[in-house]
Amino acid sequence: MSTFDSLSSPSEKYEEEDLNRSLNTRQMGMMAIGGAIGVGLFYGSSGAISYAGPSVLLAYALAGAAIFVVCRAVGEMATAEPVSGATVSYASRYIHPFVGYAIGWTSLLGCVAGSGAEFTALGKYVQFWFPSFPIWASGLIGMVLMAVINLISVSFYGESQFWLSAVKVVTILVMVVGGLIIIFTGIGNGGDPVMFRNLTVDGFMPNGLTGLLFSVVMVAFAFGGSESVAYTAGEAKDVKKTMPRAVNGVFWSIILFYLGSTFVILCMWPWDRMKGVGSPFVRVFASLGIPAAASIINFVIITASLSAVSSGIFIYSRQLYNLSLQGSAPSILSRVSKKKIPYVSVLTVVLMQLLGIALMAVLPERAFALFSSITVFMLVFSWVAELVSEYRFRGIKRREGKENELTFKLPLYPFSNFYALAFMMLIMVMMAIMPEYRISYLVTIPWMILLAVLFVLQRRRNGGKTEPVSGGDSGNSTPVNGEDALKDTLSDEGDASNADS
Repeated sequence: MSTFDSLSSPSEKYEEEDLNRSLNTRQMGMMAIGGAIGVGLFYGSSGAISYAGPSVLLAYALAGAAIFVVCRAVGEMATAEPVSGATVSYASRYIHPFVGYAIGWTSLLGCVAGSGAEFTALGKYVQFWFPSFPIWASGLIGMVLMAVINLISVSFYGESQFWLSAVKVVTILVMVVGGLIIIFTGIGNGGDPVMFRNLTVDGFMPNGLTGLLFSVVMVAFAFGGSESVAYTAGEAKDVKKTMPRAVNGVFWSIILFYLGSTFVILCMWPWDRMKGVGSPFVRVFASLGIPAAASIINFVIITASLSAVSSGIFIYSRQLYNLSLQGSAPSILSRVSKKKIPYVSVLTVVLMQLLGIALMAVLPERAFALFSSITVFMLVFSWVAELVSEYRFRGIKRREGKENELTFKLPLYPFSNFYALAFMMLIMVMMAIMPEYRISYLVTIPWMILLAVLFVLQRRRNGGKTEPVSGGDSGNSTPVNGEDALKDTLSDEGDASNADS
């Protein structure tokens, strides 16, 4: 076996997945666009604007460029080696088995934090119509509905995400077009075209560089889930065609939906009047004279929240499933149903979401801030792993003379990769400075130490080896390639590290 044979072999040699490839181009394209649009855009944009003023446009542009690099990086690997575990699988083979192990098990913490944040938001929006309805009850109902969708079939999940994403896309398009009409014609503003005066009245960067940097963290939270389409690679039809189209759709989501909608909002109102006014989208729709504007946006935000919850169930369950196939999680997590759904992993994720709902019920006021700060940390950790994995993946392909065989390459490699990594480091530094986000380190650092200890103990118990397994309908997992295959992989990782240095 050559130095890098095991590292560059098809993904099926590592994890023999037993899932259906039934997601089509239409579903994946809308999922990619919708995945880049979260609750943070509809509701959280006012917070970022209050920090940076008009310069939040620069924050969105810089963050958007970095996130698109992440999407292209993981898309490059997913097109060449399509597995449902995505980041878990690539980090394990191209960085170190512990990194994949940490990402996979950290997904459980992500289940609690991410779902808790979404369920808190969901409950508050339901209370817009039903003020006395408990937030935790809304979260529980939403969780059950999304769990059922994920357990039926992957094609049913894809179709539900298509329509949930379509609602978000249509709403933002209407908002951007309608807002531009108001800005340039004055319709809905007493006939007074506001043009661009609100962008410059206090200067482009009224709070200086500090305000811009503080807004970066909130902007990053809004982009969470942009790369989620990569996790469909193991269940997509004709992945070499569908994946590039889906990933490239993220670029237009960033340009049109984030930059476009924020530009409209900043033009229509002074930036210093945005904090504490709720969703800016409601104000735009109301200015357009659309009846029940608040109710419409409230409904859209609820669908966005449900879409995020469903996507979380899908992503985290596939991470656990892949981790099980690697032998780094109980084999029961690799069991699949007759519809080829990793149902044990799905139910495990749902149980963790229940914990998130419970915590939300105990400390509702602090839950969202705590959960959102932890979620940002998890997102950045995953993004960094994807970037480093792609850097090593491409380097291996180049040394083997197989780089030209890649059909969907990250543009401007390695400089684009370095830019995105530098941006991620900036987010981590700003999180340590900002008190409301600093708390995430108090949770995640002990968590990582615990995972490191458990990883070492597991490796010692297994004699320094982990056996990859294959999934099956019955859940009776069996070793694939045995200890020798993994020994080759670990040995080659060491060779690759030596070669890199």
